[in-house]
Amino acid sequence: MERKVMKALKLMGLTDYQAAAYTTMVSLVSAGASEAAKASGIPRSRIYEVLRQLSERGFVEVERGKPLRYHVVPPAEVFRREKRRIMKELDEAMHQLRRTYEDQVARVPAPVWLIHGQEKIMKKELEIISRTRSELKMRMGFIFRGEMRELRPAIERIVDRGAGVRIMAPEDLDLPCEVRVVSMPPVRMFVRDSGEMMWIFSRFTPEGAPIPETAMGIWNQYPEIAENYSRIFDSIWYGKSDGEAGGI
Repeated sequence: MERKVMKALKLMGLTDYQAAAYTTMVSLVSAGASEAAKASGIPRSRIYEVLRQLSERGFVEVERGKPLRYHVVPPAEVFRREKRRIMKELDEAMHQLRRTYEDQVARVPAPVWLIHGQEKIMKKELEIISRTRSELKMRMGFIFRGEMRELRPAIERIVDRGAGVRIMAPEDLDLPCEVRVVSMPPVRMFVRDSGEMMWIFSRFTPEGAPIPETAMGIWNQYPEIAENYSRIFDSIWYGKSDGEAGGI
C-alpha cells in the first residue's frame, strides 16, 4: 500500500523527500519541522526546504511563529486538485500532439493497409471519423455487435463541429445525421473529406451476424481513389435515392 501511495505522489511531481514528508504529515496532521524530520527520516538540514516546497505546492500550510508549525492539507483535497491539474495537462498535450499528427499524416506517402479483426477495425474507423473536418460519407451494409454505442457519440462530435454526415444503410439507423435506406450487399465503405477511406468486409453466421475474427478492413489514403468513391457515393445518393447501392 505504501509503495502505491509513494508512486501516486510521484505521479503528481513530488520528489522522494517531498512524498515522504507529505505521507508523514498525513499521519501527524500537524507538526513542527523537527518532529516531521524525525518521523520521516529526512535529514534536519533538508526538512525546512522540503516543507517549504510542499507549502508552495499546496500540500501543507504553514503557521507562522517560533518555531514554524506545519498543518497537512487533507489528502482528498490534494488528490482532487492534482487530478484536475494532471488531466488538464494531459488534455492539452493530447490536443497539441493530435494537431501535429493530423497535419503530418497527410504528408506521409499514402499507403494501403489491411486491418484484421472487429476490434482493430472499429478503433481505426473511429480514429478516421474523428479526423473529419467537412464531410463523412458512409455505406453501412452491416453493423458489428455493439458498434452503435461507439459510433453514435463519434458522429455527434463531428456534427457538432459542423461536419456533414450522410449514411446509406439497408435499414434506418438512430444516428444524428442524414440516413437513407438503400438496398445493398453486406459490405461497408466510408470516405472522410474525399481524401481517406476504408472498405470493411466480413463473413457472417447463418443468422446474418458478422463474425468478428473474420472481419477485414482496407484502409486507403490515396486521395484520388477516395475522391472517386466519394463521387460515386454522391451519384447514388442524389441520382438513385430509392435504388441500390451495389455500385460501391
